[in-house]
Amino acid sequence: FSKRNTCSRRLSTDTKGAPHKSTESRNVSKMSSSVSMAEERARVRVGDLTRQLTLHPTSATDDTYTYQADLKACRDELLPFISGDVNCNPILLRLAWHDAGTFDESVPMWPKCGGANGSIRFDAELEHGANAGLRKGLMYLKPFHAKYPRLSWADLIQLAGATAIEAAGGPKVAMRYGRVDTDVAEQCPEEGNLPGAEPPFEDKSPDAATHLRRVFHRMGFNDQEIVALSGAHTIGRAFKERSGVTDFGYGPKNGTAHTGCPAMKAGGGGGCPALVARRDGAEGVGMQGGMSWTKKWLTFDNSYFKKEYVEDPEGLLWMSTDKALHTDSGFAPHFQRYAEDEGAFFEDFASAFIKLSECGARFRPVNGIKINDESWIKTLRDSSSFSRSA
Repeated sequence: FSKRNTCSRRLSTDTKGAPHKSTESRNVSKMSSSVSMAEERARVRVGDLTRQLTLHPTSATDDTYTYQADLKACRDELLPFISGDVNCNPILLRLAWHDAGTFDESVPMWPKCGGANGSIRFDAELEHGANAGLRKGLMYLKPFHAKYPRLSWADLIQLAGATAIEAAGGPKVAMRYGRVDTDVAEQCPEEGNLPGAEPPFEDKSPDAATHLRRVFHRMGFNDQEIVALSGAHTIGRAFKERSGVTDFGYGPKNGTAHTGCPAMKAGGGGGCPALVARRDGAEGVGMQGGMSWTKKWLTFDNSYFKKEYVEDPEGLLWMSTDKALHTDSGFAPHFQRYAEDEGAFFEDFASAFIKLSECGARFRPVNGIKINDESWIKTLRDSSSFSRSA
């Protein structure tokens, strides 16, 4: 709003002492009139914006509390589902990562800037090469969205990612919610914003370290945050049918000793041991196959930073972008710190993941909705500068 002109009206006096308006006071009167009109136009604009905000189901009204209750109820149902026989922690974390990881802070317009806006639910984005296999993750979430239709897809995807981390034994991620969804497939970001695994890289980077920085700096992350977020590879696998970075594919006979039963390939398999990869020590991994970065690939810990692949280079995955984290002078100190201190990794990962989950997000209400309680004790980090709120 424009400030009112606070200058006092000047008066002049005629020969009889009677006050009258000077030329200057008439000019001030005109200026005041112009200011009043500008203020009125500003009030109209604010009123229009307010009406748009309060129409949204996550606005700061009574509906906010209903929305918050749905978030908590959905989270409480997601936790046992993910922790059950499905063991879908890795794919739900990857889904959340890939929806948010398209953000480009150099693009001023929402939602073309990409980010955590639920656009990955559209075929146009699901068919991006980097998203191969993520349709299965959406399939897992569809029943939850049907039961809690008030929740935006953007929120449900990030809620599932945070819950997947906790279910695997990782840190509790106290993010905020209230993200607005994209409406149509035409609002999906262009392909090519997600990090690659091996050269040649799409952005023509000469090496893996340069490529990682180009991708993550575009989203506003520094070296320490790049290393922390890369620690998400402590859970999950790669498949021949999806990424092509490994020859190990779907099914037990196409897995490694950590993900399947390679003996089946030679016609055996009767003596295949039960797979144990969960933090709680329970047997079973869900769908077998593929190649993991760590031996206990359903356990969220700091194993990724302990370079287990050195002991088993044929059975564990390690790509150029992984190697760069402990060979590049800017990344290596953080990599080593997380190898020595799991608590430091958990704290930094939770903070960086909250920041990632807000990249490109538009929140309504503008401060978001929190579902923190005594069991979710991590402090919500202030990452509002990385969100696009309106």
